[in-house]
Amino acid sequence: MTDRRVRFDFEITFSNGGGLQGQGFRLDIEGEDIADDALAAYVIRDMKLLMVADVRILNKQVIEEQHKRADRRDDEPGHAVLAAGYVDLSHTIEDGMVTYKGLPAPLICDHLSREKSRGVYAEGTEFQIGRIQMVGNTGTYMDVPFHRYADGFDLSALSVATMADVPAVVVRTFGVAGRAIDWTHFAPVDCRHRAVLINTGWDRHWRTDQYFEGHPFLTEQAAVYLRDQGARVVGIDSLNIDDTSDGYRPVHSVLLAAGIPIVEHLTALDRVPVEGFTFTAAPPKLKGMGTFPVRAFDPPLSQFLRERPSARITSSLSR
Repeated sequence: MTDRRVRFDFEITFSNGGGLQGQGFRLDIEGEDIADDALAAYVIRDMKLLMVADVRILNKQVIEEQHKRADRRDDEPGHAVLAAGYVDLSHTIEDGMVTYKGLPAPLICDHLSREKSRGVYAEGTEFQIGRIQMVGNTGTYMDVPFHRYADGFDLSALSVATMADVPAVVVRTFGVAGRAIDWTHFAPVDCRHRAVLINTGWDRHWRTDQYFEGHPFLTEQAAVYLRDQGARVVGIDSLNIDDTSDGYRPVHSVLLAAGIPIVEHLTALDRVPVEGFTFTAAPPKLKGMGTFPVRAFDPPLSQFLRERPSARITSSLSR
């Protein structure tokens, strides 16, 4: 597939006065085009701008040019889609893929193949009905209290407010010496009522043997701190939020006892800002299960509009 980038100019005005202009900016995109409002949101996020009143995208042109910001492709670990301003934070689930050593890989096959469906439906009409057999701990997944505690709530009782459009903050720890991530890493940020996402960079090892060995994890003190600070959900881009050599699993125990869901095996957290965005990770409404894969993503534009109701994003197409 040919790489595409968008070349554009922009004009920004601020609600407290003043403005900013840019000419000849270029941005990697997936697909053949990107909406003006998505470009506007990207500029605001990338430059960490505050008090934006108006953004105009001008002279937009999509060109065929090799991507510059990342070497990731659709079939490589950590790929994130920028289309419409969203960043995909989930790994793709594939037949035979091992998420966690010792747990079975998913089996994905046809329940009704297209060929066999031709004998069921009218001529020229065919369908595929898929079948999947897997454990809940597959791909990027969410744990809720029932995963750890028999009397904890299961996925069917998970509040939508906990899994959809949650204000989020990213704590970046890659490059830090040692594997243990202690509470001090979270002290500089406001965790209250937020999804706290830990960007260790370990997702770069996804689908390799290295992913299962020596992964970063949170300490029990970090879990207690996040609980006491009122985190709404906690996620990490590592094999496990706990040290897998510790059979007590203190981080799971502390967070799930407090009703705080955990999302593990996230990816592409390096593609989202430290704050100023929201996090969505929605599992199906399943009774009797405490863990299941989620489609996790970052919809930054919704957060921008909600927190700044007086702000107005416009484009050259609407002028």
